[in-house]
Amino acid sequence: MINNLLFLFVLLGFVPLLYLTLKAMIFKGKWEYVVYFLLAYLPFHITVLSITYQATFSAVPVTFFQLTKDFLVILAFILFILYHRNIFEYPFKLNRIDKIFSIFIGLAFLYLLLPLGETTFLNKVFYFKNMLIPSLVYMLGRNTRFENKEVGKVFRIIFFIAIAAFVFNLLEGILGTHIQSFTGYALFNQGINNVEPTGNFGLSWTFETQAITKRFASFFSDPLELASSVLMGFAAGLIWYLTSKREESFLYLLVMLCSMGSLFFSASRAAFAAFFVMIFFIAVIFRLYKLILFGVSLALIFVLYVIFFASEDFYFFVIDTLTFQNESSIGHVVEWFLALDSMIESPLGIGLAMSGNLGSVSEEVRVGGENQFLIYGVQMGFVGMILYILLLAYSISYAIRVYRNTENVMTARIAFTGAAVKTGMLLPLFTANAEMYAYVSWTSWWMIGYAMNHYSKIGLQDEKA
Repeated sequence: MINNLLFLFVLLGFVPLLYLTLKAMIFKGKWEYVVYFLLAYLPFHITVLSITYQATFSAVPVTFFQLTKDFLVILAFILFILYHRNIFEYPFKLNRIDKIFSIFIGLAFLYLLLPLGETTFLNKVFYFKNMLIPSLVYMLGRNTRFENKEVGKVFRIIFFIAIAAFVFNLLEGILGTHIQSFTGYALFNQGINNVEPTGNFGLSWTFETQAITKRFASFFSDPLELASSVLMGFAAGLIWYLTSKREESFLYLLVMLCSMGSLFFSASRAAFAAFFVMIFFIAVIFRLYKLILFGVSLALIFVLYVIFFASEDFYFFVIDTLTFQNESSIGHVVEWFLALDSMIESPLGIGLAMSGNLGSVSEEVRVGGENQFLIYGVQMGFVGMILYILLLAYSISYAIRVYRNTENVMTARIAFTGAAVKTGMLLPLFTANAEMYAYVSWTSWWMIGYAMNHYSKIGLQDEKA
């Protein structure tokens, strides 16, 4: 009964959202509105798939939900071309990010065709699709022209997701159980991904610490995705707080507090460290020096808590993490060495779908998988890894330039959030296949693209970079 009821809730939310999105895109020519669908749907993606499989025990409806997001991005790209009749006369000046992204995806396409690796061609196709879609999302942002009111809707959805995630975390804490225990998460992984349940809570090891305490994920796929995603909520809340009147700041403070609360519920070490990195980066780059004091204060409070108030298990958990004696930390290091060994042996790469944690990567042939940079390096060689590093570096650098030089507050907020999130995600990228966290990855790429749309408009040129 409860399975069917949850599936009904999914349909009541998904169908109207899909209908309104398609209506705006096809009949009103608002292909840009695909971003609203992505923002509202992606945080719930795995939960929707799990509930669907739990209610139907069929891969067909799961596949429908699974591919809808990709279909809408591709449709938006097609509509962008169709609604510009003179597409070849469309004013589009490539900057360095455009060129690097194009070369990176072009290289991935080459590795799709090359007879490399031990996996199937179909797995390669699906892996390439998962690389192509974020680049299309960037391109859509690159060509989006929103009014301030429309940009405001983007942030309102982000605020809603951040607050709702924390509310669900509180519910998990009160009930003392994971939401995924009710949504069929383990059943979905077992039936669709052929992954058996692990851990002490019947889900996966990701949902618990070494001390066998629960790590919560709210309605996201796992605690790691939640932890990475709330970085965007905090960055968005912060820039609105800094650029709004103080009497209007309650909502933005609430968003930041909820984001920090969810960070604690996720118990992600990489995300905790990433949060402080993002705070210091924002303080230095955007000249918000009071944030340094805030960050130092939080770090000091955490240290004092660990030394004087934390349980013995948590104390040694922190110490083992810092000294790389924690099993999870050791696992990361092992995966890194395996990936580096592969790159040294095959500096040109061993082919797509041979590394990482995406569904198209077979466990039997996987090499490494807990470092996004090395994942690309294993598959596309040192060239692929360097291109990805350059892509991130220029994305952050150029977004900062847009933030500092634009006179449009909404554009500045988008550029700020995109740069802050990409910086905050650097540490998670070292410990996870973080580009598969679609909500934070796709949204931040859209933001970078949107910022780049204004890059040349405000008189910035590549020669100055």
